[in-house]
Amino acid sequence: MSKPQNPVQMAVIGAAHGIKGELRVKTFTGEPLALADYGPLYARDGRAFQIVDIRPANTVVVVRFKGIADRNAAEALAGTELFVDRSMLPDDGEEDEFYHADLVGLEVRDDTGAVLGKVVAVHNFGGGDILDVTLGGRKGVLIPFTQAAVPQVSIAEGFVRVDPAAAGLVDDEDGGGPREEDFDPKGRPRGPSDAGGNR
Repeated sequence: MSKPQNPVQMAVIGAAHGIKGELRVKTFTGEPLALADYGPLYARDGRAFQIVDIRPANTVVVVRFKGIADRNAAEALAGTELFVDRSMLPDDGEEDEFYHADLVGLEVRDDTGAVLGKVVAVHNFGGGDILDVTLGGRKGVLIPFTQAAVPQVSIAEGFVRVDPAAAGLVDDEDGGGPREEDFDPKGRPRGPSDAGGNR
């Protein structure tokens, strides 16, 4: 198989471990050792990585990749993200479980079915999944991927339904839907007034 056409990130390579080319790897699989079950892993540039050995180590796994035999070669790989194609992943999850790759590209609709925008990415900064969406010309609007904020996901029909109030898209108390003027592309992101500022 060549470079994934619909990539799903499975892991990221961390620091070298020892002097024989082993690496500490943070996995995004439910079972960390299952990383070896997906066949070759691919970097963004198309390089393939084949796992020869894998073992648990605290919060990560220690991996030896084919062709990486010394510490210098291992150190050069630090920070490399590893992917497989979406087709390599099973579809037997729970009804309310989704791969991030399945959510990207879905329309974002409100309670009336009106299209507000599109999911462009899914992030997790440690506090849970967050949908990164474009709304009314604004890029980078973040919506928590919770049952309250996103009560419906329909992969088959190609959309997610959001509750504008729970998603933090409106400030009004009446719970009304978002209006065009709510989406000022030059407006500051919601949050503390000093968020992102220099100190």
